[in-house]
Order: sequence, then C-alpha cells, then structure tokens
Amino acid sequence: MNTLSKVTDRTIKELIVTSSEVVEILNISQARLSQLVKAKKLVPIKKNIFLLDDVEKRKSIQEGLRAKYYRAPKK
Repeated sequence: MNTLSKVTDRTIKELIVTSSEVVEILNISQARLSQLVKAKKLVPIKKNIFLLDDVEKRKSIQEGLRAKYYRAPKK
C-alpha cells in the first residue's frame, strides 16, 4: 500500500460515519434515524454510511428544535 492510499483511506474514515455512530452522535434511536432517512432529512451516501458534515449539520438543527419545543428540565 503506497503512502497516498494510506492517507486517502484515513481521510475517508474521518469523513464518514456508520448508522450506529449517527445514532450516538444525534442521541436518537435507530427507528428515528430510519424516519430521518425516509423523510430525506439525512441522506446516506451508501446504505448505513453518512457524511460526518451532514450529521453535524443535522445535529445543530436538532439542537435548535429541541431548545424551541422542549422545556429544560428543572434543577
């Protein structure tokens, strides 16, 4: 394996996440992830593989929605 392919493989692995990683990042269930994919709010590049940038964008949208529609728990 040459140096370029090593760099490319590592770079690609840093840019993509699996569906189980998406569930952890977004703190959602697998069923909710399926709903997001079906509604085209989160589009996989291949089956069960997502771009990390897309997931991070969804996370920021989701945090805004949670702040808007859910009350903060009382301390």
